[in-house]
Amino acid sequence: MASDVTRFNIQTIDGVTIAKFIDNRILDEATIQVIGEQMYRLVDDHGLRKVVLDFESVEHLSSAALGKLINMKKKMDAAGGQLAMCSLRSELLKIFKVTKLTKVFDIHASVEKALKGF
Repeated sequence: MASDVTRFNIQTIDGVTIAKFIDNRILDEATIQVIGEQMYRLVDDHGLRKVVLDFESVEHLSSAALGKLINMKKKMDAAGGQLAMCSLRSELLKIFKVTKLTKVFDIHASVEKALKGF
């Protein structure tokens, strides 16, 4: 089953979970679906309330993937948690700015800066 393939490297620093994307191209529907399920499980199944999504390796992201990120933010907000993002390449950051998602997400230049936000 595809959802058994881990799409994140997970580590915890000072009680904050850092989920680093493994894929550099998050474009096809199957991958996006698995990523969404795995993100949601961080909140729903593992009860995590402080999560940083690390985009260091991500070069391309589809609009469907943006939808999964928005849903993740809603889930985290509903659970009383905090979600931050970091290490977005300039091309991705432009997409977030154009779509006004920089007003929705807490975006930082690095993992270290994201951790300071908690």
